[in-house]
Amino acid sequence: MVAILGKDIGPIGYGMGNLTSPPRVAPEDQAIECLRTAAELGCLAWNAGEFYGPPTHNSLVLLNRFFAKYPEYANRVLLNVKGAMENYTPNGSPEFVRKSVDNCLAQLGGKGKIDMYECGRRDTRVPMETTLNTLKELVEEGKIGSVALTEVNATTIREAAKIVNISAVEIELSLWNTDPLRNGVLSTCAELGIPVFAYCPLGRGFLTGKLNFEDIPEGDYRRMLPKNQPENLKKNLQLVKQVETLAEKKGFTTAQVALGWILGLSKQEGMPLIVPIPGTSSPDRVRENAAAAALADDEMKAVEAILSLNPVVGDRYHAHGMKLTDL
Repeated sequence: MVAILGKDIGPIGYGMGNLTSPPRVAPEDQAIECLRTAAELGCLAWNAGEFYGPPTHNSLVLLNRFFAKYPEYANRVLLNVKGAMENYTPNGSPEFVRKSVDNCLAQLGGKGKIDMYECGRRDTRVPMETTLNTLKELVEEGKIGSVALTEVNATTIREAAKIVNISAVEIELSLWNTDPLRNGVLSTCAELGIPVFAYCPLGRGFLTGKLNFEDIPEGDYRRMLPKNQPENLKKNLQLVKQVETLAEKKGFTTAQVALGWILGLSKQEGMPLIVPIPGTSSPDRVRENAAAAALADDEMKAVEAILSLNPVVGDRYHAHGMKLTDL
């Protein structure tokens, strides 16, 4: 059993960004079917964003419609919401954070609950204590259930934990981004007993083994990421090919092994609870991800050997995006 904040969430969660964020916007019926499938399979840790799509059709609007259709899941889902981003720029001022939370609640329309709320990125212009104390007040007022963090470093996690109870830390973690194994974030979360949500655990689709640069549609932000540029991607896909070979021997897909590696990390000594939150707009892929591989010790070592021989090249984000990480 995997539980956070008293809710049984299952080992695999679900990231909602692919459902409402342009240009990859899923038809509403399809998006709701993805959510229903995830809920039915017990993948109940959901990651939503106020800025995942326009105000008229973002994660919260979609959840409002989903819970209206399937109210039996409203209290079972563990909902983590990212907000406090003003035109994709973090704004951690008390006034803006409150405005963001109130907006999210209005869009939910009284359906479901914000179990966790996190500022989409840390606003270095505002003292962290000021932002976190505002969120602490919102917890006390019953508007949000708890406070989470995302894209922060180990020092920030320690400082934040002294101000308010931190219910989770969301980071990018995958075979294509193993930085948290070395930068102290995972070890700090383990020490403090803080669960971790691993976003983009399938390398924004490339760790499925089914995606090349030519497959990315025009206007898709993945086209601008350094890691995905053709000269880097050619090298990075060598890792994917080797994982694919391992997956075939085990009778799993490449994606299932990539997710299984994260689940395997979570079981290792000195690691926190890690819940991968893959995103997809396909109900079939939701089912595939929910059936992640259980890797034995020798298989975990085989994956680690592949990682050591195939270092990933290229940053996770463009220059501006990188400046908003590790804060």
